[in-house]
Amino acid sequence: MKKLSVLLLISSLLIGCAELQPKDNSKNPFDWNGANLYFLLTDRFHNADPTNDLNFERTDETAVLRGFKGGDIKGITAKIKEGYFTDLGINAIWMTPLVEQIHGSTDEGTGVTYGFHGYWTRDWTALDPNFGTMEDLKELVAVSHSNGIRVVLDAVINHTGPVTPMDSVWPDEWVRTTPACTYKDYETAVTCTLVENLPDIKTESNEAVELPEYLVAKWKEEGRYEKEMNELNAFFERTGYPKAPRFYIIKWLTDFIKDFGIDGFRADTVRHIEESVWAEFYKECQYSFELWKKNNPDKVLDNNDFYTVGEVYGYEIPKNGSEFDFGDVKVDYYEHGFTSMINFEFRNNAHDGYEKLFSYYNNALRGSLRGKGIMNYVSSHDDSYPFDKERNKPLEAGTKLLLSPGTSQVYYGDEVARELIVKGANGDANLRSEMDWTHYSINEEKMLILEHWQKLGKFRRDHPAVGAGVHKMISKSPYVFERSYSKDNFSEVVVVGLDLEKGEKKLLVGANFEEGDTLKDAYSGSFGKVKNGAVVIDSNYDVVLLEKFYN
Repeated sequence: MKKLSVLLLISSLLIGCAELQPKDNSKNPFDWNGANLYFLLTDRFHNADPTNDLNFERTDETAVLRGFKGGDIKGITAKIKEGYFTDLGINAIWMTPLVEQIHGSTDEGTGVTYGFHGYWTRDWTALDPNFGTMEDLKELVAVSHSNGIRVVLDAVINHTGPVTPMDSVWPDEWVRTTPACTYKDYETAVTCTLVENLPDIKTESNEAVELPEYLVAKWKEEGRYEKEMNELNAFFERTGYPKAPRFYIIKWLTDFIKDFGIDGFRADTVRHIEESVWAEFYKECQYSFELWKKNNPDKVLDNNDFYTVGEVYGYEIPKNGSEFDFGDVKVDYYEHGFTSMINFEFRNNAHDGYEKLFSYYNNALRGSLRGKGIMNYVSSHDDSYPFDKERNKPLEAGTKLLLSPGTSQVYYGDEVARELIVKGANGDANLRSEMDWTHYSINEEKMLILEHWQKLGKFRRDHPAVGAGVHKMISKSPYVFERSYSKDNFSEVVVVGLDLEKGEKKLLVGANFEEGDTLKDAYSGSFGKVKNGAVVIDSNYDVVLLEKFYN
């Protein structure tokens, strides 16, 4: 009889839980400030098509991690299909430039290097075959969108690729090759070459230019000269822009929006281009985005505008506010076409305690940066001073990045503590090693780190309040805080506890929930009912992520 009573009790509890359902979080609004964005080097992420690994006789022996390794667009698509990004809570992917790179190699003191990273453009109208084809990109965008993932490409307008024996310099009307930037003031950061042997596009020029002869010959050989010329003529006729260098490139880049429906651009080397150019770029991005939406109404994910995030190297936000200071000139890039800016300050702030970190960003985004976006990161492809370079604190790094206000940028491998110090590598090559999928999947420590990032990432993805909401501390000890978010007809509150006791723990939840409400801890899967403004959760973790369950 006693055994039967226990079984009946368990059955009753299970039926009660079955009647409770979480809100369908897939219908929650997408907010770029609350996005969980994954940034990857296409060549270093996953190689799904070894047949495209060698092109243009790129056979020179390179320095460590400075040659192509085989990663491609198909590799990214494969991981989307596998559910890797969904399990990680990713709802946007930013990948390095896919356009055709210089064919040759350079040696600028760091050893022989190829354009594996994508920032050394040879042809803005073609994809580099090492990365894949236009059909590959079309599939990637379609598969991403079907999984609720936005696609952000990388836009380079500032420069071409270096000059090599296989890659001639663009015409003088297009580029300058001197002087090199000295960064003393606005002019010496803009009207100059970023580094030696990196021809600088004359973005300030309004003089009409002819296409480079090699590009014309290439298009003719590939059988697309007439198509390209017709499209260029239509673009300049519609816009009335002069046939100046920057407008050709703007046209070529925005074609990726019009043709594929990408959702955003990360703009490279923003402070090295006149800010007015970025406003022109955004105008054409938004035009192309609206055109794509009009032509593909069944594929539109939401009513967000086109997303643009700018890289102003060294720009510490919010410490420096919304204006970047060149010394003699201050520029507000938010007022010139940018939805958001990459925040070079976060990896320093991440050394602060949780409340200091979270309240600092909340206050900035509700104050001097109200209405503006920031993208935070703990590591990146060209920042040699990441938070936790030795990867000693991968769980803390994930907690602070994924729970901080603002967009979170997960750099590929952060979620498994991919090494950032590689034997034999020099400079930024250390930051660009390959994802070793086999090793990560059989390493118990790496999988525990991944699980932590997955739980936090999915909570962030499912609740815009985490990144885009208002932060408020509920209790200092134990440390519990809330995030509240309201936009249009949607509103929500989530409650988070950190550095808690393992086992049974009681958390105050403020006045956010009604007496008797059932809350789920998304970290452990445990449930608790609100009683007298608090909830008891029994789990073996020191993190609690509370969301409401509904009858």
